[in-house]
Amino acid sequence: MRRQSPAITRAVVSPEPSISPSVRDALAVIHQQTLELIVRGASLDAVLDALCDGIDALDPELISSVLLANPDGQRLWPKAGRRVPEDYKQLISPLPIAAAMAACGTAAFRKERVITQDIATDPLWSGPAEKYRTMALQHGLRTAWSVPIVSKNGELLGTFGLHHAQLKSVGQDEIELLEKAGHIALIAIERARAQAALTDALAEVKKSEAELRTIVEMIPQMIAVLAPDGQALYVNELTLEYTGLGTDEARGAEFRRRVFHPEDVERLRDERSHALERGEPFENEQRARRHDGQYRWFLIRYRPLRDEQGRVVRWYATATDIDDRKRTEDRIRNENLALREEIDRSSMFEEIVGSSVALRRVLMLVEKVADTDSTVLITGETGSGKELIARAIHKKSHRAARAFIRVNCAAIPSSLVASELFGHEKGAFTGALQRRLGRFESANGGTILLDEIGDLPAETQIALLRVLQDREIERVGNSHPILVDVRVLAATNRELEKAVAAGTFRQDLYYRLNVFPIHVPSLRERADDIPLLVEYLIERYATKAGKRIRKISRSALTLFQAYEWPGNIRELQNVIERAVILCDDDTFSVDETWLTRDSRAAAGPSIPIGSSLPQQQRLQSETERQMIETALAATRGRIAGPNGAAAKLGIPRQTLDSKITALGIDKHRYKGR
Repeated sequence: MRRQSPAITRAVVSPEPSISPSVRDALAVIHQQTLELIVRGASLDAVLDALCDGIDALDPELISSVLLANPDGQRLWPKAGRRVPEDYKQLISPLPIAAAMAACGTAAFRKERVITQDIATDPLWSGPAEKYRTMALQHGLRTAWSVPIVSKNGELLGTFGLHHAQLKSVGQDEIELLEKAGHIALIAIERARAQAALTDALAEVKKSEAELRTIVEMIPQMIAVLAPDGQALYVNELTLEYTGLGTDEARGAEFRRRVFHPEDVERLRDERSHALERGEPFENEQRARRHDGQYRWFLIRYRPLRDEQGRVVRWYATATDIDDRKRTEDRIRNENLALREEIDRSSMFEEIVGSSVALRRVLMLVEKVADTDSTVLITGETGSGKELIARAIHKKSHRAARAFIRVNCAAIPSSLVASELFGHEKGAFTGALQRRLGRFESANGGTILLDEIGDLPAETQIALLRVLQDREIERVGNSHPILVDVRVLAATNRELEKAVAAGTFRQDLYYRLNVFPIHVPSLRERADDIPLLVEYLIERYATKAGKRIRKISRSALTLFQAYEWPGNIRELQNVIERAVILCDDDTFSVDETWLTRDSRAAAGPSIPIGSSLPQQQRLQSETERQMIETALAATRGRIAGPNGAAAKLGIPRQTLDSKITALGIDKHRYKGR
């Protein structure tokens, strides 16, 4: 926001609201922070400045301000708003209250909301208000809206105003922001007036419990005053209205059992007791029973009141309704669960266990694209769950009742890819003893997943491009086109843009595939999901092993979240399965040496194949064969695990399996050597 700068003009009205779509959540936070300042006894200046700072933080081109009315109700004086330019603030000190006096002066006069969509042309800014128009335009302000702050008895206390640098239509979010902010300002001003009145009264009499209750009653939030041991001494009228309890019922140790859900009372018993003993502010989430018997979730914040010796003499507990937020979290969790249940039980679906932001973003994209026929390009590291995302898209589409066909392009010899995908006629090549339908024909009406699409040979890329463009294929040995109705999904762990630049992947095919990209996050990008994944996998492998594991050591969980997981979910599965096998009691723990790169290197001699085998393909097939067979011989045919052939070669297990199949290597003959 420019304060002392040339005028900012906007020729086109912006159709987009300047306030974030989560305005309600933002206002809830601002509301809570403001009420906490009030409870702590902050000054009116501090409370109103904090309110304006919170509103200003929503948009860099927004200026908020609070003006207070003179007792005679004739003038307004600036009280808060750090972004208001100083010369503008001086000009409106004071601002007359009149029928046509800019936005704030008019709102105060009418005692109703006033919206100025264009300061430059609005008649409310003409005549005596012309100087305010000139100053506002000099500072690049084009839109203004204001709401009066009126007490319950109809007394004008001031105005809450917003100015914006854009010429724009004021939408519902902005109006709601204005009204809620004005309400918060009303609470702060009335509290300050009540505090001033109380201060005058205390000059004559000592502070009493009844006077403290008066202050508490003026705050529109459920509040309880507790003894040092946590027993309820007093609750405000709003709490009584919500719970339906009488004054006597809202006292003593029985209050918690009458109001809060029995499960929450038991769950938080020890935690709350210890927190009260420490005497420091704390908070928790509980379900409170409404007068009609329904429970709603509340965030309960506890703040101590100390005497001059620092001893806790009272606790003040405030309750903020968070039921809508909790319901949203439950809905997302249930949607996640429902999506997982739709995936075939035979598949390992650990990759989509979790509720992290990264995973929820992927699942949201799945929801958006599933019921379309758009081509989807799924990218991500090996082991991150690309195939499962593809299955989820298919299961949620209108093709769910039809076939889902997966083709691993890396596992098919290049000479047979076209036949595998599009089928062949009898006698089309040596060994073609009968007609065979390809994967595309098998998937007709359904979905086909082209996994490892980056390994597709150049000549097959051309044929695939025709399928995407014309929706027709040609069997090998037959020039007649066959129409197919197939939804195409593609997956790769490679960077196809680089392959296009290197000339190994067709640019036109890339654009055809990349209609709707979805990037599946790696496990290290989903660190928040690791505790849930660990819990799920422990239960799975413990059940399989006939063991009962009740607890997870904190050090193990910390170690899991700190590790980078180059093998993603598959590596996590292997580590947990091994740890469960070795576990001798009901506490799960893990040897930290398993999750260090040094220990992995020390597991055995490493063959310098690196990433060149599955990714760059610079080695000839025979060289690859020799290296793979050497690794299989050294590991006695074991593929997976820290001592397996994949680890020695430094490549993912799935890639090694694909290469073994493509090269025709019999891995079983190495077992037992």
